Amino acid sequence: MDPCPFVRITVGNLALKIPVASKPARSVVHPSSSPCFCKIKLKNFPLQTAVIPHIPPDNTQFPEGQHQTLAATFHLCKSDLDRLVIKSIFTNKLHLKISIYTGRRGTTCGVNSGRLLGKVSVPLDLSGTESRGVVFHNGWISVGRECDKGSSAQFHLNVKAEPDPRFVFQFDGEPECSPQVFQIQGNIRQPVFTCKFSFKTTTTGDRNQRSISLQGEPGSSRTWLSSFGSERERPLKERKGWSITVHDLSSSPVAATSMVTPFVPSPGSDRVSRSNPGSWLILRPGDGTWKPWGWLEAWRERGSSDGLGYRFELIPDTKGSMSAASIVLAESTLSLHKGGKFAIDLGAGSNGRAASPVCSPRGSGDYGHGLWPYCMYRGFVMSASVDGEGKCSKPGVEVSVQHVNCTEDAAAFVALGAAVDLSMDACKLFSQRLRKELCQDQDLLG
Repeated sequence: MDPCPFVRITVGNLALKIPVASKPARSVVHPSSSPCFCKIKLKNFPLQTAVIPHIPPDNTQFPEGQHQTLAATFHLCKSDLDRLVIKSIFTNKLHLKISIYTGRRGTTCGVNSGRLLGKVSVPLDLSGTESRGVVFHNGWISVGRECDKGSSAQFHLNVKAEPDPRFVFQFDGEPECSPQVFQIQGNIRQPVFTCKFSFKTTTTGDRNQRSISLQGEPGSSRTWLSSFGSERERPLKERKGWSITVHDLSSSPVAATSMVTPFVPSPGSDRVSRSNPGSWLILRPGDGTWKPWGWLEAWRERGSSDGLGYRFELIPDTKGSMSAASIVLAESTLSLHKGGKFAIDLGAGSNGRAASPVCSPRGSGDYGHGLWPYCMYRGFVMSASVDGEGKCSKPGVEVSVQHVNCTEDAAAFVALGAAVDLSMDACKLFSQRLRKELCQDQDLLG
């Protein structure tokens, strides 16, 4: 499998030093009384915001010995690179623009709460960045007006671009229609996987079950997934038993996802609530068994616009231990109307809505400390794009090359992308009809 070129532009190590004026002036806002933040803009990409930490004006050590902290990340595919490089050649040079504000973020009576301190513009030359890393700026820049001591505020930042090649996969149809999955490279589409959607009869089970026998009925490759279920009492309305098995081109199963907790409406409503989410188990084959790899929970958020809330946890391979704590890799919301991108990006800093908290163990006791060696994921890991409700969704999955060592690695992320897409349907209001492929016994009302 050959990857597609991507470039990751990061903005990090932000800091601000504001000199203390001997005579307070209206234009000077001191760090002791007000926080600061910035807005970061790159051409047509969404605006990102970040808090800027203050440091004392006499601090001369920063950023020596400081850990790189990311404030914003931009992901550029090949078409983005080509477009921006061409524009920078024939028009004005490409710049990353940062506006620095004092005061808190947000608006009051429709007016921005922050006061503009200054602006910074960093020129970017993206030529060749798909094959080599480039640091565009690393250091201090003067911003704002000078105070009565003749010095201005100092803003520190690091701006760099790094190659981030990815494998790109595209479902050739909706997951419930058992489509092929193609690998995309430019204009080339090559089939790499097939998906088999099916219903599984759920029985009482437990999310801590660690392995499932691959032994099925003789001659049948469709019964290798054992049944899962939930401890809860099931109401009349529920969506349960959905399962997808991913096969390679030799028809060998290389990943699977199974709905292990049914999606049911909360009492007195027709929606799946955050307090009672449905869930999926993502599985990989190994040593003659299906081994749990990831756990995805999904629900329907309330608000002015409905959203699909989700949480994805990594299940470390603990070689038979039943008490391992999982690790949260992603937790965010997708628009149920427009769709969006599920992402695992351990370093995203966009608007404080990073979909991936840095590997945080979930569990009790002191076992969590031992989980850190299992958290091998860094930077961008994967994304899955899905369409909104009522649309023919053909999910696209991008996976960082550094996280794919074998076919099963890629297949696990493809199975996760399918689970996210199917969660859009599983969290549909129970007063609405599902398409017939998702209904067992033609129960079109869920």
